[in-house]
Amino acid sequence: MKTFLTLLLFFTLAVLTIQAQDNGLDQQNENIRDRSSERAPASNGVNRNVGTGRGIDLGRRPAVPTLPNPYRFVARRDAVIKAVEELMIERKLLIDEAVSKIDNGIFISQPYTLIKGAVQSKSELNRIAQLQPTNGRGWTRGRYTVTIEVQALDANRTNVSVNARIEGRTDGATGAEWVTLPSNGTVEQGILAGLIEKITGAPPPGHLPSP
Repeated sequence: MKTFLTLLLFFTLAVLTIQAQDNGLDQQNENIRDRSSERAPASNGVNRNVGTGRGIDLGRRPAVPTLPNPYRFVARRDAVIKAVEELMIERKLLIDEAVSKIDNGIFISQPYTLIKGAVQSKSELNRIAQLQPTNGRGWTRGRYTVTIEVQALDANRTNVSVNARIEGRTDGATGAEWVTLPSNGTVEQGILAGLIEKITGAPPPGHLPSP
């Protein structure tokens, strides 16, 4: 009888010990889950200390600096004239020899036609000219003529001025009509930047190299 009571007491103590250990493990696991739930959600490796709901802020690209027009080159006049001729060939601007005065440093191109078509023409004209929002014209073509004037200041300094005449064409019931539009400077700035790169070997600061 004494042996039976001893065994019963032993098994009872063993059961109570196992239950206590299980309760301890459950409580420990619960504490672990509680601490895990208090952590902030990850942010895919992006700086976790910068606000919420935003990725990396790259900021806006700086505006391209406007080149002076006329532009003063530290170069001889004959070298600048050669660079103008090469650039016009590269840009597919044909020199109008009937009105140009190359010996006097005046280059006038033949009209350069933009992409044809109503949608493309309006987009291209809007890129290089100042189109009025209230203008309801349907542009079907666009073109521009470039005048480049090279003037020597002294033996080693030369001024170059560039002007572009922008025209848009409309086709209506009365026929086709070419309308002169004010330039926004895009064509002129592109030619000056190309000349600077050709003469100095590098694009002007803030400008991308020519394609």
